[in-house]
Amino acid sequence: MDLGLNGKRAIVAAASDGLGAAIAMTLAAEGCTVELCSRSSDRAAAKAAEIADATGASVRGVAVDVADADAVTAWVDEAAARMGGLDIVIPNAGGPRPGSFDDTTSEDWDASYALTLRSAMVFAKASRRHLTDGGTVLFTTSLSTLQPMPDLSMSGVFRAGVANLSKNLADTWARDGIRVNHLVPGRIATARVAELDAVAAERTGRSISEVEERNAVSIPLGRYGDVDEYAAAAAFLVSPRASYITGATLVVDGGSLRSIT
Repeated sequence: MDLGLNGKRAIVAAASDGLGAAIAMTLAAEGCTVELCSRSSDRAAAKAAEIADATGASVRGVAVDVADADAVTAWVDEAAARMGGLDIVIPNAGGPRPGSFDDTTSEDWDASYALTLRSAMVFAKASRRHLTDGGTVLFTTSLSTLQPMPDLSMSGVFRAGVANLSKNLADTWARDGIRVNHLVPGRIATARVAELDAVAAERTGRSISEVEERNAVSIPLGRYGDVDEYAAAAAFLVSPRASYITGATLVVDGGSLRSIT
């Protein structure tokens, strides 16, 4: 299926590794011009060069700390100026520090708010003036927005706020032809998920391999997801092929979420 993404202008945050990098790679392969960011200028430049070499697309990587509101706004404006506008905006951020509520401090919550919820709001505010009819924003969160997880107390609170923001903007921006959706990963094989498995292993006294096995058994498809599977869902949601989809939450989790939504 041709997704109709050729020539679209996209920015993908926190994309030097993991889910963000996979989304940037997939969009570039579909013909998008892509700007990505990372806190490290070296990692951003290296990932951009890797994606450009693999796809032949125009890809640029810059250093941006998404917890820095001024830096985010400046990057969005500069990227839009360089590309002549924006069609696709994918706010993204590394997750807050794992831990239960009792293990966290007020400073942890302040930092997690800036990284997770405030960064999403800043991206939305900064990108709105550059988006026109046909533009789209895709927020990415985690399963902690839909069900409590003992080691993700801060993630669950703030990413639930991102999910609410997504629905709110979908309602208010639809009149201008701008779509806003929300993509939720389950256990996708990334460094972040490996970190969470290590935390769970320490908390339960099990080995990491035992934690991975137990998690895989709980997933109906019987395995962790691949980053490319998640990125394919993201590419569809931001494409013209999804032109009648807005305000939606799509879960890419191998069937592990049991609730009926």
